[in-house]
Amino acid sequence: QVQLVESGGGLVQAGGSLRLSCAASGRTFSRYAMGWFRQAPGKEREFVAAITWSGGNTYYADSVKGRFTISRDNAKNTVYLQMNSLKPEDTAVYYCAAYNGLVPNGEPPHWGQGTQVTVSS
Repeated sequence: QVQLVESGGGLVQAGGSLRLSCAASGRTFSRYAMGWFRQAPGKEREFVAAITWSGGNTYYADSVKGRFTISRDNAKNTVYLQMNSLKPEDTAVYYCAAYNGLVPNGEPPHWGQGTQVTVSS
């Protein structure tokens, strides 16, 4: 079982940047593909980005491509989401998730508690 704790959320003006971090417990972090998801008020949770176990491949939702970057440091058991050129529609609770496997596939079974990101116009 892996436990995930997000940090780095907050309030930022449109056009600004934030970096989210997700610290994972356990010694098997490098065996998990990781992802970021978000849920805005009144909307369903949606995929944002994912990264394979080695960091060699990354995947993005069209809405964030070119603005967000997912990365990981397996030595620190941490995955990051660098968010640039933020827009008010990026406002949501952001969740870190761990997949069962080396590549992102299906619904992740492990989730963090979420961190709020609010982008003001």
